[in-house]
Amino acid sequence: MSWIKTIDYQTAEGKLKSIYDRVKGADNKVDNVLQLHSLRPHTLQGHMTLYKSVLHHTGNTLPKWYLEALGVYVSQLNQCSYCVDHHFEGLKRLLNNEAEAASFLEKIQKGAHTLFFGTKFDSGMAYAKKLTNTPHNMTQSDFQTLLDHGFAEGEILEINQVTSYFNYVNRSVLGLGITTRGDTLGLSPNESEDPENWNHQ
Repeated sequence: MSWIKTIDYQTAEGKLKSIYDRVKGADNKVDNVLQLHSLRPHTLQGHMTLYKSVLHHTGNTLPKWYLEALGVYVSQLNQCSYCVDHHFEGLKRLLNNEAEAASFLEKIQKGAHTLFFGTKFDSGMAYAKKLTNTPHNMTQSDFQTLLDHGFAEGEILEINQVTSYFNYVNRSVLGLGITTRGDTLGLSPNESEDPENWNHQ
């Protein structure tokens, strides 16, 4: 499951158990990506606050499927199969179109530079790619390009934050050897109306 020692739900105590109770899914399952924090529960709390805010919050205005697609794309760029596998399941559910989702995954796995979901959304993907691969090369023109393609500034912030979040979690997973063994793929805290609800369904 991982290189680092983790504490499962059954043996968790105190603050860790209380956070697990908030994030667990069916049968008291806690995703491996969350269990990686078990030696420092406060970082799990920080992780979930950030995750819920950038991907599952009613304050976001971009379509949730697009934010999920950004996460899959960034994770593929980082070759983080754990996050690709999990969030591709979420993308399929949100798109409600397995063929379109599969085509998107095939394109990004082949490193294609063709359009994914249209010119506007593709410009956001290009921004995410540059921010992931060569963040030191970002310039104001990258920001302006998104404005020119019709994104509002708040929406650009959403793209920036989702990209940044997935770079964070990809590096957490890859750096600690987390695998999907034992996980149920695609679970997420989808109760967007309640930012305090972290339950994975």
